[in-house]
Amino acid sequence: MRVVIDTNVIVSGILNPYGSPGRIINALLSESMTALHDDRILSEYREVLLRPTFGFSRSDVEVLLDFVELAGEHLSAEPLSLTLPDPSDLPFLEVATTGRAKALISGNIKHFKPRRGQHRVLVTTPADFLRQYRK
Repeated sequence: MRVVIDTNVIVSGILNPYGSPGRIINALLSESMTALHDDRILSEYREVLLRPTFGFSRSDVEVLLDFVELAGEHLSAEPLSLTLPDPSDLPFLEVATTGRAKALISGNIKHFKPRRGQHRVLVTTPADFLRQYRK
């Protein structure tokens, strides 16, 4: 199953491996889902995960990102003509659209409601995705 995982899900999953985001990370690591990504997404993951606020070790972050890069699927995303509340979220939506992802999993689904334009990507929370995925 091909998905795009928002950075906030990665961070939350590492901080609390027992919650829904943690179960998303476990599914990713067990390769029951494939993370679609591009260079922009990997760069954002790296930048956020290495923030001193979180205290994650550089080596642990690099191991995780190496896994995501190797086990996932790298795409060259087609640009979308959308305006999102936060333009830095657009790469996630572009990769999900180009890769025909089953879902874009985010803890902030309202960030993916366009102010201008439309998309057909299922944007869902980790908990909602897991409920649907179990069916």
